[in-house]
Amino acid sequence: MVEDGVEELEDLVHFSVSELPSRGYGVMEEIRRQGKLCDVTLKELRSSLGISHEVAVHCHLGLQSSESFTGAGGSSSKLTQIGDHKFSAHRIVLAASIPYFHAMFTNDMMECKQDEIVMQGMDPSALEALINFAYNGHLAIDQQNVQSLLMGASFLQLQSIKDACCTFLRERLHPKNCLGVRQFAETMMCAVLYDAANSFIHQHFVDVSMSEEFLALPLEDVLELVSRDELNVQSEEQVFEATLAWVRYDPEQRGPCLPELLSNIRLPLCRPQFLSDQVQQDDLVRCCHKCRDLIDEAKDYHLMPEHRPHLPAFRTRPRCCTSITGLIYAVGGLNSAGDSLNVVEVFDPIANCWEKCHPMTTARSRVGVAVVNGLLYAIGGYDGQLRLSTVEVYNPETDTWTRVGSMNSKRSAMGTVVLDGQIYVCGGYDGNSSLNSVETYSPETDKWTVVTPMSSNRSAAGVTVFEGRIYVSGGHDGLQIFNSVEHYNHHTATWHPAAGMLSKRCRHGAASLGSKMFVCGGYDGSGFLSIAEVYSCVADQWCLIVPMHTRRSRVSLVASCGRLYAVGGYDGQSNLSSVEMYDPETERWTFMAPMACHEGGVGVGCIPLLTI
Repeated sequence: MVEDGVEELEDLVHFSVSELPSRGYGVMEEIRRQGKLCDVTLKELRSSLGISHEVAVHCHLGLQSSESFTGAGGSSSKLTQIGDHKFSAHRIVLAASIPYFHAMFTNDMMECKQDEIVMQGMDPSALEALINFAYNGHLAIDQQNVQSLLMGASFLQLQSIKDACCTFLRERLHPKNCLGVRQFAETMMCAVLYDAANSFIHQHFVDVSMSEEFLALPLEDVLELVSRDELNVQSEEQVFEATLAWVRYDPEQRGPCLPELLSNIRLPLCRPQFLSDQVQQDDLVRCCHKCRDLIDEAKDYHLMPEHRPHLPAFRTRPRCCTSITGLIYAVGGLNSAGDSLNVVEVFDPIANCWEKCHPMTTARSRVGVAVVNGLLYAIGGYDGQLRLSTVEVYNPETDTWTRVGSMNSKRSAMGTVVLDGQIYVCGGYDGNSSLNSVETYSPETDKWTVVTPMSSNRSAAGVTVFEGRIYVSGGHDGLQIFNSVEHYNHHTATWHPAAGMLSKRCRHGAASLGSKMFVCGGYDGSGFLSIAEVYSCVADQWCLIVPMHTRRSRVSLVASCGRLYAVGGYDGQSNLSSVEMYDPETERWTFMAPMACHEGGVGVGCIPLLTI
């Protein structure tokens, strides 16, 4: 407002110096270094024995002193010098930056009036580093101090530092340290680090079993480990060899434990020759009656198949490590015009990106995909004119496709799974009718063999391996869409009914993850579905889980990194390039990077990354 030629100024002006808080903390740190204005002293008192409450960790992180760590099976006792360590500071700074001191100094605790406060049991160097952090917000984490910093941060309730230390350890997991890290994480109640170490142990079991930490494990830990479904092993023989190495490390004390250990190993899954030449001939096994009985049981499994249904189910269930990071391959499918494609692309779940691979020799939609020994098989499908019986295999190391033996029947929209190193295809459509036939492929012989057919003709069913059985859910026979489920016991070559899904559906995705089997999406005859269900074998029943964000028919579902990925599909109007990820821990679906070259109808397979 201008009056009499003079501009009237506002009465309020905001002035600020944004760097003042950080600059002020810097000044306070310098004042503390000069020993001025400090009003509290923190003292770490250590005795001559100095028995530490720390659970030390042999982290293989460059820790050299034998006084500062033990293996996974022991406890730590660190000898220290007599004396104490004192650190002066300002109460207001400690209260503002460290929750432990905020509670102490603002709640009329006894210590709030004391000039000197004893910090019993904290490592002096960690305490000093955390006090310095309160002033400057900086902390250097290295291989020597990460353990004491994590313990100190936990004591002082500095969650951000605790998380940073856990991340440091998680990124440096190694077969030689993961058991110790897991024990430390359990003691410190670091759930994320514990789960990461546990998953690492499962993924790299063979290498872990060769470590000193493994050999130092107590019996109960070895029993828990060798009983896990999630162990990543090429054969059960590797589990036996690891267990025997543990026993031989201290045969006098551990020899009597061998029967209990062998009862948790899936000996029937070992090769007959291995059972006869290696297991049965071992001197520890030969002198134990209970061990010999277990070997006889395993040999009878191979010699008398009719006895297989009477064996404990877990002992004949193949192990399956679903937490392994795997590259997801999208094979064939359709473009926006509905044409069949020979295009192949691969998804990295960690990097969340797709890359194009070498195309197949044949265009294939509604194609079956299987992964055996790191090779990707594209089976049958529809080339735009004909249903196919041909099969080609992709080698990711050479980025090349090669033709192998063809199926006995032409089929598209079939279910394809791998069990005990054999590929199974179930049902499908041959151009005239839906099929109930099932055939299996041996990569060693390059031959397809017809096995027991399903009880129903099923095209576009969901097929997955779960609890050592092949489960086939839903699908259609050309007249009706099913909600029924049946499973195949490959030991007895018989099909058995299971609880039906809550919704009838075909063209849906199916996959197993851990102890659960999932289905999602599909078509029920009147609408395209986003709903998803989970099956529990113990309860023999299905329950709904949170639906996907998008309706998806012709969707593929695959497990990788302990999560499920729903790839592509058709929403009733258009083919989809989008991908959703389901995390069973958070029970949420999240969109991931969409496919770059496909628009729905793809077959998918996951090739695990087994390198450390």
